[in-house]
Amino acid sequence: MKKSLAVLASILIIFSGTAVSDEKPPIKYGLTLDYTKSYVFATPSVSQAIEDYRNYLNARGGINGHKLEILNSDHGNEPQRGIEAYERKKREGAIVFEHFSTPVSKAVLPKAMKDKNVLLQTLTGRSDAADGEAFPYAFPIAPTYWAMAANIIQYIENNTKDIKKTKIAFTYLDFPFGQEPIPVLQELQKQLGFELKLFPIALPGTDQSGVWSGIRRFKPDYVVAWSISSLHNIALTEMTRNRIPIEKYISVVWASRLDLKSFGHERAKGVKRVEAVATGTEIPIIQEILKMYDEGKGAGPRENVGTVYYMGGIAEMSILVEGAKLALNQFGEPLTGEKLKKGLELIRDFDANGVMAPVTITSSDHQGGGKTRIAEWDGEKWAPITDWEAAHTELVWKTIKEHSAKFIKENQ
Repeated sequence: MKKSLAVLASILIIFSGTAVSDEKPPIKYGLTLDYTKSYVFATPSVSQAIEDYRNYLNARGGINGHKLEILNSDHGNEPQRGIEAYERKKREGAIVFEHFSTPVSKAVLPKAMKDKNVLLQTLTGRSDAADGEAFPYAFPIAPTYWAMAANIIQYIENNTKDIKKTKIAFTYLDFPFGQEPIPVLQELQKQLGFELKLFPIALPGTDQSGVWSGIRRFKPDYVVAWSISSLHNIALTEMTRNRIPIEKYISVVWASRLDLKSFGHERAKGVKRVEAVATGTEIPIIQEILKMYDEGKGAGPRENVGTVYYMGGIAEMSILVEGAKLALNQFGEPLTGEKLKKGLELIRDFDANGVMAPVTITSSDHQGGGKTRIAEWDGEKWAPITDWEAAHTELVWKTIKEHSAKFIKENQ
């Protein structure tokens, strides 16, 4: 009897070991965001989207049988904390990273390139990282702020009788995020002949009264705004007080349904923004994710689902997963940073599950094409009023190459 039990135990051990060895190891994603300081207007929704997509993906078998594991923590928008988190998660086996913070992404970038780990930096980080030849392991995988600015000017050009007689006010938070589009806008001013005037907003951005008095005196045909979150509410309130039609307001991508709530959804009719991703809940992948919420399995507040911040997370995850699948299919197991880089560069005309314009990523273009569209708030939702397009691409790439060349020279 004892001998039989011993044999049975040995068989169980053998089969147990076989089951464990047949299970594919997880793909580890180092997600370190700012949950406490500068980016808190967006990171909870971005993180929620990433967690939702991970749960949706893993419930369906993961990536070619590999579950996706997210190593999530806070860097507080502090570069040193971001570097420490990167090193820790690298030791834990992460091969792809996202920090959703320009200063942290810039600090981590040299380390990721040296380690040959993929660094995603959607709508943050270095815009010149679109140049895959200079930054082989950095992937913006979305339009840069330079592309967005150029596309907004194209919209204005398409909707004015004479661009040379058009007055454009550019109002922006006076730090790198807000300042970034200025060189492209100034070059387009030289090329097209419109009148451009800059109106910086001092941080933290809550006192905008003087800015909008100046804009009223300038009498612009359009107001292009590089602002964020609740600061849009302040801007629209000041526009109303100064009797500037809010229909003239065109925001950078960071303006959401929730951001307009304080001003009033009905009052905000006519406000426009440039879009890098589609929003709303009618997209099939979002409908599938909402079924998890119906079952009580959502990763955060349901009202965040479908907002611009949330959809940015869904787009990034969709592209990451597509690149990982291509890498595994083309280059085999195990998945490494080098293979993932090559897989991402195989992506062709992929619309991130219907969330954005089709992107094509190559070894030289890590932006994916730079297409955006203009949407207008109709009182209930953001309604697209243009098709996806990329304009003035020669100027945008000239700017990208000028900046990436400086990086190469400084880091030789």
